[in-house]
Amino acid sequence: MMYDVNGAPAYAYTGGKAFIPARPTIVFLHGAQNDHSVWALQSRWFAWHGWNVLAVDLPGHGRSGGAALTTVEAMADWVLSMLDAAGAGTALLVGHSMGSLIALEAAHRAPQRVSGLALLGATFPMKVSDALLAASRDALESAIDMVNIWSHSGPLPRPACPAPGCSVTGMSRRLMQRLAQQNPDQLFHTDFTACNAYANGAAAAAGVACPVLFILGARDLMTPPRSAQALTAALKHGRIVTVDAGHAMMAEQPDAVLDALAGFARAI
Repeated sequence: MMYDVNGAPAYAYTGGKAFIPARPTIVFLHGAQNDHSVWALQSRWFAWHGWNVLAVDLPGHGRSGGAALTTVEAMADWVLSMLDAAGAGTALLVGHSMGSLIALEAAHRAPQRVSGLALLGATFPMKVSDALLAASRDALESAIDMVNIWSHSGPLPRPACPAPGCSVTGMSRRLMQRLAQQNPDQLFHTDFTACNAYANGAAAAAGVACPVLFILGARDLMTPPRSAQALTAALKHGRIVTVDAGHAMMAEQPDAVLDALAGFARAI
């Protein structure tokens, strides 16, 4: 569904369901050089089990217009504006990688709007190596290849994948290439720079009182579970679930991720 957010078209996948104010709302936030499609299984399940779903394309990504936003803070403000546009008072925010920082910052800025946080592949600070930052600016195809190699635990899906034999790395690579074609204005570099520069994570975490779920990939090389220790320690009331996957856990272990999210959503 298309919305108008800050004067620009903004897309959110809703699972084909109309927004019903009496239902709870869940917002899915993708990571760098991604779009709403990375949440395909999880978002559709929630849409068909009593939730209003907004699996968004951030500005400059996928079907959403406007330029890509350059800071996590600006993205968090955009998410809150999206809630207004959709007519959602409060929402459970689910964020992956860069999206986890956006969700955290949105909860800090408007705690009364956030009923819960689910942070996947999350860490703070989310530093990006100089080599990868440079590649995202000057050698995009190399950057896409590096991220896909480091984001997956292997070239084929784990046993839970609903499409055995498909190439999860190939699908991810093609998505990133398509986004680069749609928005050639150094989208990957903009996203990575925003992650690298975000400095408010500790302060944001200190003020979070809503329920929190961490889903970490045991084989994650991009945001290894050990790198999340400072963030999980700051959110001591958060629950931690570890799945047997790399950074791209929604594709590698979709059922395990969905089970964790559904259990968390039922409990809040």
